[in-house]
Amino acid sequence: MAAGALVYVMGPSGAGKDSLIQYARRKLAASQPVLFAHRYITRPPGEDIENYVSLSPAEFAQRAGHGLFAFSWSAYGFDYGVGVEIHAWRNAGFAVVVDGSRAHFARHADALGDAVPVLITASAETLRCRLTRRGREDAAAIERRVQRAAEIPVAHRALVTIDNSGTLEEGGDRLTEILIDCAQRR
Repeated sequence: MAAGALVYVMGPSGAGKDSLIQYARRKLAASQPVLFAHRYITRPPGEDIENYVSLSPAEFAQRAGHGLFAFSWSAYGFDYGVGVEIHAWRNAGFAVVVDGSRAHFARHADALGDAVPVLITASAETLRCRLTRRGREDAAAIERRVQRAAEIPVAHRALVTIDNSGTLEEGGDRLTEILIDCAQRR
């Protein structure tokens, strides 16, 4: 059996990655061989849409030290990891969706091999509005995030870009189509 695809979803804060992933997850349910990896994050549990596992910095370091992350990175003062379980899922033939980092992808694209990179974007105005609504940061921190959105370019021969400045359904349906295509490539 051929290994399933690794679909690496990334984009700036406020672009709507978590919303699109959650939308696609609901649309696909168990109708396609697609699994959604959770992330391990050194951020306390919160009101996020994302289904992540909150770890203390010591727990994260212990897991990293024992090779339990397929890959990991740091951003905004937190550590992020995706568990090695994704390898078993892919070997079982599932397409695996991960919520990644643009900077991590840019540094490690070659090591990610045949990953299908999906960049979620949105206009600066849309990012600003969404980050303000989220209510986690003050205006200065939001402006830094909007500025950073333009500072990390992503280039890859297989890159698929979804402009999520419109409705959730538009962006969500596009991501769902991509995932179905990846699942059927087996």
